[in-house]
Amino acid sequence: MNSAELRRKYIEFFVSKGHKEIKSAPLIPENDPTCLFTTAGMHPLVPYLQGQSHPLGTRLVDVQKCIRTGDIDEVGDPVHLTFFEMLGNWSLGDYFKEEAIRFSFEFLTSKEYLNIPLEKFAVTVFAGDEDAPFDEEAYNLWRSLGVAADRIAKRPKCDNWWGPAGQTGPCGPDTEMFYWTGEGEAPAVFEPENKLWVEIWNDVFMQYNKLADGTYEPLAQRNVDTGMGLERVTAVLQGKASCYETEIFAPIFAEIDAVRGLTQAPEKRTSSERIIADHLRAATFIIGDGVTPGNVDQGYVLRRLIRRAIREGRKLGITEHFTGRIAKVVIREFGGFYHELADNQQKIVEELDMEEKLFAAALERGTREFEKLIARVPEHVVKKQISGKNAFYLYETFGFPLELTVEMAKEHNFEVDKDGFAAAYEKHQALSRSGAEQRFKGGLADNSEATAKLHSATHLLQAALRKVLGNHVEQRGSNITAERLRFDFSHPEKMTPEQLKEVEDLVNEAISRKLPIECVEMSVDEARAAGAMGLFGDRYSERVKVYTMGDVSKEICGGPHAANTGDLGHFKILKEESSSRGVRRIKAVLQ
Repeated sequence: MNSAELRRKYIEFFVSKGHKEIKSAPLIPENDPTCLFTTAGMHPLVPYLQGQSHPLGTRLVDVQKCIRTGDIDEVGDPVHLTFFEMLGNWSLGDYFKEEAIRFSFEFLTSKEYLNIPLEKFAVTVFAGDEDAPFDEEAYNLWRSLGVAADRIAKRPKCDNWWGPAGQTGPCGPDTEMFYWTGEGEAPAVFEPENKLWVEIWNDVFMQYNKLADGTYEPLAQRNVDTGMGLERVTAVLQGKASCYETEIFAPIFAEIDAVRGLTQAPEKRTSSERIIADHLRAATFIIGDGVTPGNVDQGYVLRRLIRRAIREGRKLGITEHFTGRIAKVVIREFGGFYHELADNQQKIVEELDMEEKLFAAALERGTREFEKLIARVPEHVVKKQISGKNAFYLYETFGFPLELTVEMAKEHNFEVDKDGFAAAYEKHQALSRSGAEQRFKGGLADNSEATAKLHSATHLLQAALRKVLGNHVEQRGSNITAERLRFDFSHPEKMTPEQLKEVEDLVNEAISRKLPIECVEMSVDEARAAGAMGLFGDRYSERVKVYTMGDVSKEICGGPHAANTGDLGHFKILKEESSSRGVRRIKAVLQ
């Protein structure tokens, strides 16, 4: 079974079970200041998991595109990916453990779907601890379906418990499903530590709410949240050791071969080839969702992905511009399902080409800096060395991988302090991890009254920007806390003081009119006909919420809002600056 068939069968199965298909949310989270990218299928659905009603009901199914950058330096091995697709089905206060487990079992083992034999199937359940009891219900359900007791492993909270993503919030036990990938019969007794058992699906049962004092209480709305990685399961079903060996990546590798002038595909793919394929696939999707390379936030991650791919291309002897060629293949292969790729093909290719030109200049500057470093070392020094600090400076500032610095140093009879580089790199990673932990708290971190007011103000701000600057202005991201708002929007140049004053005045005028903020659910076509702001296409499900503020703003949105513009207070712009190429950023407060 190939990935397209798996994607289709999954959606068809859950639609047959009363679920409504929802489109993938963008890779850039909306109304979530805590996360750079959509990292999991549950991420866009957090408001609905917390009790907000979804326009399409309580049973949903989707294929969500995701980006995870925590293991970006591990990409290149046969396992890690930056971009991946997550299959998910959801119960929002509807069915619970019995139906979820029965659905999972039927899809995995029935002949009509994945047809996995019981002999190659095993599961884990939550073992219980002082906070919550052993998940006897899940255990008994698996036994009733014919899973042998020795194929059900009871695991602690570190293995079989989801959340909360922050210090408090929804959480609960999960059950994970495994497939035997080894040759011959699977062991009679399931041991999850055996790497030949590969996890393929995870059903999360949100049934508790963790309180600030560390205790747990039953959750008012019990939910089911599941996740199945498309790439991993495709590889498992095809008997491949890695998703890089499946048809998902074959066309991308073929284009890399063509760029290199190879007439025959290599027997095994190298780390460099896997990095190029993964990173440029991820970059294509990120640009397709409106991000451009830059020095902060999503733009910085995008730039890092592109430049790492280019560096790996140099190792393979690729000196011509090639990133746009790879992107066109990604668009051709995935654009049928993700229409935003085909719609934005020209922009994607242009951004990649421009970044490739910029990085060529950075490589040149980095080489000059390297030559300055070695020139400072006196000739009489016997053991010539580039310090770890300087090696990391070349890496961080000019994108020089350690391997490149070592290779260039060797040509000049220099050594590189690799331990010092590792120490500097680990310090950098620790700071990055710390920042990531602060960013990711899982969904809407704050639904407070203050945040709702600032969120409402962003609607007025966007309307004012479009009136002053033009209809090319579109939201490119936002970060809203209880103290201030940060709003990114498309605009090619710095705003003048006069323009900022006019925007500020327009927002405050709308506030002074005390306009009611009204919400109406309608279809996407109705929203479009009503003139609602929104990036139409596959971004939204069939029914959406449209928030209207008098004759000033009409916008599709799902986050918290105030009841009246008169409740907002005085709007004050603190700063206007560049976010990335073609994107400006405004920081503002309500006083």
